Amino acid sequence: MYSFQSIVRRNINNITQQFERLAYVGNNLTNYNTKGYKTVNFEQMLNEDGYLTGAIRSDYAQGSIMVTSNPYDVAINGTGFIPVVSEDGEVAYTRDGAFKQGKDGYLMTDDGWLVGDGIKIPANCFKFEIKPNGEVFAYDNNESVSGKKIGTVPLVRFASQENLKFIGMNKFQATEESGEAQLVKNHDCIAQHNLESSNTNMYTGVNDMLRMNASLIAGMRIIKVVDDMYNKSINIREG
Repeated sequence: MYSFQSIVRRNINNITQQFERLAYVGNNLTNYNTKGYKTVNFEQMLNEDGYLTGAIRSDYAQGSIMVTSNPYDVAINGTGFIPVVSEDGEVAYTRDGAFKQGKDGYLMTDDGWLVGDGIKIPANCFKFEIKPNGEVFAYDNNESVSGKKIGTVPLVRFASQENLKFIGMNKFQATEESGEAQLVKNHDCIAQHNLESSNTNMYTGVNDMLRMNASLIAGMRIIKVVDDMYNKSINIREG
């Protein structure tokens, strides 16, 4: 038989877990319009003692691919990530291909990370083309048949992408469990003039949020009821 204290402790623990899960659901909904965003789930498990525990898991299912008119936009059609490098030399991996021409003409992420080993787009080129295998060519004019290769947008994969570490800003880092990044060759997964949408399901997220809100209210009510019963039992003893 459970004591008043154990019931309260268990409910406080479960409410705390619900609040943590609610935070992840809210973050997913906030990133609904973030290109290439992968939903992060807080999966709850009920132990035999009645306490909830949770595990954080990322959903790497591909989001829908949408066509854009921007030549700097790149989507990955299939599994894999594009390596990016910060100004400090930190390496991360992303599926957010909303790139831009940054400092000194290099292809960069929207927040200033260098794409791959550095792909410098000539300032005077008529256009540039990113092939499905990631190779980038620059053309001098509209009559050029064969452009000049200026670099490659690399594609890498991991033995266990589920164990990548999310570091924010739509980027991941390799871990011991994920294994090192493996360069993919002879692929056709890169799609220029395209962007991958977030794989967050708005309807599922809103439904989860409403259900958790109801669960939190119920949990708080249980604590209040138990607290009232406990106070009454003390009064009876003292009476």
